[in-house]
Amino acid sequence: MTFQQSFKLTRFAPTPSGYLHLGNVYSFILTYHLAKKHQSKIMLRIDDIDRDRMKNKYIQDIFDTLDFLEIPFDLGPKDLKDFQKNYSQMNRLELYREALAQLKEKRTLFACDCSRKKIEKMDPNGYYTGFCRKRNLDFNQKDIAWRFKVDKHQEVSFIDLKDGLVTGKIPGILADFIVRKKDALPAYQLTTIVDDLFYGVDLIIRGKDLWGSTMAQVYLSKQLLNNYYSQSTFYHHPLIKGLNNQKLSKSAGDTSVQFLRKSGKKKEDVFQLIGILLGEKRNFRSLSDFSLVV
Repeated sequence: MTFQQSFKLTRFAPTPSGYLHLGNVYSFILTYHLAKKHQSKIMLRIDDIDRDRMKNKYIQDIFDTLDFLEIPFDLGPKDLKDFQKNYSQMNRLELYREALAQLKEKRTLFACDCSRKKIEKMDPNGYYTGFCRKRNLDFNQKDIAWRFKVDKHQEVSFIDLKDGLVTGKIPGILADFIVRKKDALPAYQLTTIVDDLFYGVDLIIRGKDLWGSTMAQVYLSKQLLNNYYSQSTFYHHPLIKGLNNQKLSKSAGDTSVQFLRKSGKKKEDVFQLIGILLGEKRNFRSLSDFSLVV
């Protein structure tokens, strides 16, 4: 059962931390067809806040891939220069700071100096134990991350496109998640909320691996002055797996669309390969063919 029939805006939201792989393209494909089905416009939003991992060549690859596969979008940057000038997350730092100030005002944040190594030493699963919650560290001292206090017993509800109201708890791996990193830049769990509010996104399409992040973001958003994000509708799609039955990953060096393109493959070949990885018996050769699986 579909909870809502039409939406104003959804988005492609790739991270320029590597060349796009087939899993990224599959997400674009599903977003395109769901937007078409629900009369929504699509915005291209590139998440470049992680300055250590982003590279201009990866941003350019996003434009090249969408152009090569002829996957359209309605709003957002048209090229690298336009992105840097008008759409980079670095242009919205003040909005992120305002959101952080709201959270700090409500005493929902605490300062933490724990390293990943220290966290893993305290918990074999790598879950944060809340070690710094009562240490009252100075928010402004060097090498300090800001964490959002999570009540592990609190249930969180969000609207699912297929199932309506869904309720669950934030997974342990996201206990007291970081909203401002040690480099003083805002973290993903905060920026994605602020960005979607800023642009007016009301349909959020993402992989099932981000289900926990959805819970965390809805939970956090209710502490902001503008909590419209919690009223958004979400769709979590299955992940494409490689021949080794593992989730595709940029960091693992899985085959990129750029590699396929430079190897002489055509867009039809890329669509066909995605269909094969999905286990489809039908021969998918175009963007429109995937309307059959949405």
